[in-house]
Amino acid sequence: MSNEIEIGRGKRGRRAFSFDDIAVVPSRRTRDPKDVSVGWQIDAYHFDLPIVAAPMDSVMSPATAVQLGKLGGLGVLDLEGLWTRYETPEPHLAEIASLAPADATRRMQELYAEPIKAELITQRLKEIRDAGVTVAGALSPQRTQEHYQTVVDAGVDLFVIRGTTVSAEHVSGNAEPLNLKRFIYELDVPVIVGGASTYTAALHLMRTGAAGVLVGFGGGAAHTTRVSLGIHAPMATAVADVAAARRDYLDESGGRYVHVIADGGVGHSGDMVKAVACGADAVMLGAALARADEAPGRGWHWGPEAHHSQLPRGERVEVGNHGPLDEILFGPGRQADGTTNIVGALRRAMATTGYSDLKEFQRVEVVVSPYQPR
Repeated sequence: MSNEIEIGRGKRGRRAFSFDDIAVVPSRRTRDPKDVSVGWQIDAYHFDLPIVAAPMDSVMSPATAVQLGKLGGLGVLDLEGLWTRYETPEPHLAEIASLAPADATRRMQELYAEPIKAELITQRLKEIRDAGVTVAGALSPQRTQEHYQTVVDAGVDLFVIRGTTVSAEHVSGNAEPLNLKRFIYELDVPVIVGGASTYTAALHLMRTGAAGVLVGFGGGAAHTTRVSLGIHAPMATAVADVAAARRDYLDESGGRYVHVIADGGVGHSGDMVKAVACGADAVMLGAALARADEAPGRGWHWGPEAHHSQLPRGERVEVGNHGPLDEILFGPGRQADGTTNIVGALRRAMATTGYSDLKEFQRVEVVVSPYQPR
């Protein structure tokens, strides 16, 4: 049955769903939440929590990356952020948090115009490594050629190539594009790459040898991509499409499993539940972790799109402080809005529907159940 809708006589579009449009359905069995496992593994690295922190200055500093790692998640440091541009970035982070809305974009563009320093990349990654947790750093596709050797030499465990959208086939008449397949083949570390939001784009990224694919385009709390570029990918459909690509690539490659990581639109615990239900192995969280007391954004949240020098496609948004990081993850919950004890909520949802681990929970029944968003 076709899922296409006629927009007009000359255009048809496929119906797509956000996390708000779907709901998970209980089954005939329930479990004790204590018997539920939410751990996952990518390459040789096991994590107790299916949570990857978004590489954003408002979310991750070296200290919060270490803290999240010790709590069982994976912190990814933005290697193009203030931490690799300034020896002491804290005053600049405090300034961003204090800016008037009318001044925020212009001033952030000025602050992020400072050049990235290779020695600071090395220093920041060493701070994380010395703490004994898994080391992960992120670069955009545009900066990867310039800085990847510094990142690898610093001893990174997982390398993330993250952009608003990343393709396996970038065409440019001005510069030689990053050849992802050759690049990943030559690296000695697992690479997570994205975002992708369609079956075809994800399948091509999987064929490059990536260990994981980030799913999402323009769906984060700080994105304005839909209004600035007119591009948006509803996350429930995007995750399900990329999960289908993973299944087909598993057959095509003779058993190579590529992890699917939902990146965007996962601001509350219920969104994380639905992301896994649609096929995600883990979620990349931005705003959800920016609400922690320890987050560098001091109650504000922004991504690299917010300070693009030519075409900003994001903004600084106020998310507030909802509690310490361990309460955000494990509770006790202080609000009933899905912003605290998010891991407990995932466990409860899995237990209520009768599933014991994440792989099983990917098969849970879902229904289309639209309602007025929060």
